[in-house]
Amino acid sequence: MTEVDQQKEVKMFDKFGLDEINIKEISLSDYIGVKGKCLRYLPHNASRFQVKRFRKAHCPIVERLTNSLMMHGRNNGKKLLAVKIVRNAFEIIKLMTHENPVQILVEAISNSGPREDSTRIGRAGTVRRQAVDVSPLRRVNQAIYLLCLGARLAAFKNGKTIAETLADEIVNASKGSSSSYAIKKKDEVERVAKSNR
Repeated sequence: MTEVDQQKEVKMFDKFGLDEINIKEISLSDYIGVKGKCLRYLPHNASRFQVKRFRKAHCPIVERLTNSLMMHGRNNGKKLLAVKIVRNAFEIIKLMTHENPVQILVEAISNSGPREDSTRIGRAGTVRRQAVDVSPLRRVNQAIYLLCLGARLAAFKNGKTIAETLADEIVNASKGSSSSYAIKKKDEVERVAKSNR
């Protein structure tokens, strides 16, 4: 056996394999980073993905989730805390579903990004809304934002930890269940867009 063969495969948190992850929606496959350069042991690399437009599409998807958790003043910049929350959430997802948590996350993101939205168009002093299609990158961005927001709202002034609420949110979103905050918001946005066609 060569030295390359003996190298073990890259696993997220040294537990969850990234080789068998498959993205069912073709349009999102370029924007959900789980293969190639996005293989990481931890969702913490100090790369500057915000420097150039579209560079964040190459950021590992688990790291994007971690970064999105660092919001609301008191949590800004506490990345190690965010990494710990994501690790605990993944452990809970593994216990709940007996599947790879990264695969569950990818399915949740595919399900909870709105496909259609409405934009404001000003014409001759009157403002009306027009339905538009949503780009794949924005769908991924919105999905991650809504998953984290749902987890944060569920954990606030509640007995559950944010790791537990994040795990619940991701599992419900991956099933397409309407008990997920992200799925409810997505349906609402798409309903408004449909009425503005």
